[in-house]
Amino acid sequence: MAAEALWQDPVPLALDPVPLALDTAPLPEYGSGSLADLLPTLAAGQGVPNLTAAIPELTPADRNCVFLIDGLGWEQITAHPDEAPYLTSLLGSSRGNTGRPLTAGFPATTATSLASVGTGLPPAVHGLPGYTVRDPATGALMNQLRWKPWTAPHVWQPYPTVFQLADAAGVHTAQVSSPTFAHTPLTEVALSGGTFLGRLSGEERMDLAAEQLGAGDRSLVYTYYSEVDGKGHRFGVDSDAWRGQLMYVDRLVQRLAEQLPPRAALYVTADHGMIDIPFDEESRIDFDEDWELRAGVALLGGEGRARHVYAVPGAATDVLTVWREVLGERFWVASRDEAIAAGWFGPPGAMDERVYGRIGDVVAAAHDDVVITASVREPHESAMVGMHGSMTPVEQLVPLLEVRS
Repeated sequence: MAAEALWQDPVPLALDPVPLALDTAPLPEYGSGSLADLLPTLAAGQGVPNLTAAIPELTPADRNCVFLIDGLGWEQITAHPDEAPYLTSLLGSSRGNTGRPLTAGFPATTATSLASVGTGLPPAVHGLPGYTVRDPATGALMNQLRWKPWTAPHVWQPYPTVFQLADAAGVHTAQVSSPTFAHTPLTEVALSGGTFLGRLSGEERMDLAAEQLGAGDRSLVYTYYSEVDGKGHRFGVDSDAWRGQLMYVDRLVQRLAEQLPPRAALYVTADHGMIDIPFDEESRIDFDEDWELRAGVALLGGEGRARHVYAVPGAATDVLTVWREVLGERFWVASRDEAIAAGWFGPPGAMDERVYGRIGDVVAAAHDDVVITASVREPHESAMVGMHGSMTPVEQLVPLLEVRS
């Protein structure tokens, strides 16, 4: 038997996994086709000074309305023509009739994207670079959506919003949203300027947005709807509950479009897309149960598909090595400086000094259909079905559908 075995083909040795190359990550189109470029382009076309029309495909209008639907990415619309017939009919109008989407920016998450929309700045500058990030002044994690622990808003994000600049230039400016958001710190630093008008129902918001759009010779109006995202997180984007919300918001868009005053443009966009993640060990890696990933880590920030990892002093290199070894085939794993230099948070050279320490020592962005949960630290987030945050097309690409009067 031993002699026979010598003549058998040798068993091939297992090769070490090869980490994903960082230059394979699909970068946001900062400066030409990202959410941060939208309002500066519209306001510049209205004559607001010191702003650049960065999205060349858009034609100026005197009255502009942006309707942001939380969680409704480009691929969610294209995959559901029956539930969204009106939105589907507008796909060819996207991005100045090119039929192309915008990119959200990294990470593709609500706090980051809303700050990018409202300030016209990339995350590297406005300083909300994730769902939760470390505050260098305190060493604690700061939740930038819920604003906990409380931090002085204009210390955290000191730049004016595009709405404030437009209002100062004589443009009639209004935000129409849920009354819940009237006085939140995120609204203050990202979406303030002009008049905030709270309305509970979607129909009321559409009617009031149209009214406000016609209230000035030059108008800049923003309105928002959140429940597409809410149903996606809770039930997934393949659920009846989510599809029902898509059908409802499709009708809202048409309702607003049919009320546009003269010389107006409506732009329908989103802050990110969404992907359903299966509930199995292969798809959900639990940081709180994984001793390798926890080694040397002081704080785990971000969210499941876009993690900021903060190492204990002196351990950053070791943490990067381990995270690449364990996750590198399924996540793009970068050091802070690598992620910044690659342009994840904004164009190279854009990083504001005050933002640098908020970025993780290690940043991990999902490539596959996988998340890093934290069942003990983040029980609510870990139980979600729909997830987002990374740079994959399903999360990153957002519509810019256009209707003109």
